[in-house]
Amino acid sequence: MVSIKEQIVVITGASSGIGAACAKQFAQEGASLILAARRKEKLEAVAAEIKATYKVKTHLLEMDVSDRATVETTLASLPEPWNKVDILVNNAGLSRGMDKLQEGDIQNWEEMIDTNVKGLLYVTRSLLPGMVARNQGHIINIGSIAGHQAYPGGNVYCATKAAVRALSEGLKMDLFATPIRVSSVDPGTVETDFSKVRFRGDIERAKKVYEGMNALTPQDIAEIVVFCATRPSNVNISELLVLATDQSSATMVNRSS
Repeated sequence: MVSIKEQIVVITGASSGIGAACAKQFAQEGASLILAARRKEKLEAVAAEIKATYKVKTHLLEMDVSDRATVETTLASLPEPWNKVDILVNNAGLSRGMDKLQEGDIQNWEEMIDTNVKGLLYVTRSLLPGMVARNQGHIINIGSIAGHQAYPGGNVYCATKAAVRALSEGLKMDLFATPIRVSSVDPGTVETDFSKVRFRGDIERAKKVYEGMNALTPQDIAEIVVFCATRPSNVNISELLVLATDQSSATMVNRSS
């Protein structure tokens, strides 16, 4: 395990779920954290807990990754020494609805594509040139089993996560002969606010997604993300598909636990 103490780590979607868990896990390793999210109050709460527990430095960014102008301006104006980013965790993402394509809400499509694909691109495009110039860095993209296997009602969401998988592969090729690493961590079912967001606050419907199974937790994924980041410099974990023991595929979930 290689030390990442005082390395600068950017985490998008850091106010809850996998993003917040990643922030705490990186803080445990002594990293300095740039935490980005749309919800400032929740972001501040996560940062306060981290500071109290781990005594590491944090820098907060109220930022919607789907807003290109804001992303570019915000990341271009990072103060010293925060502008020398070592690790980027592209975690911000969402799903909206489970309609058949022919019945789909186009606004839902726009939100998923703008956040999951374009947002990842905007943030990466802003920070990667600095990594290339310094000849060091690591991009860790949070993908999904949905990028490996489509499922009924998942059409556009699955397409966005397939795009994340392809972008991760393509990026590693673009960085050929550099020491910059690219990883894609692709979880199956993780119990977070994901389903509540997908169903626009329908808590009962969201609960059914996790009912009767031992789902993955945000902490499970955070530990894996930090594992990727702390491998020796000659090791690049390119892709890691992580499922709960109760899950065998995108659609096969044992609910008798």
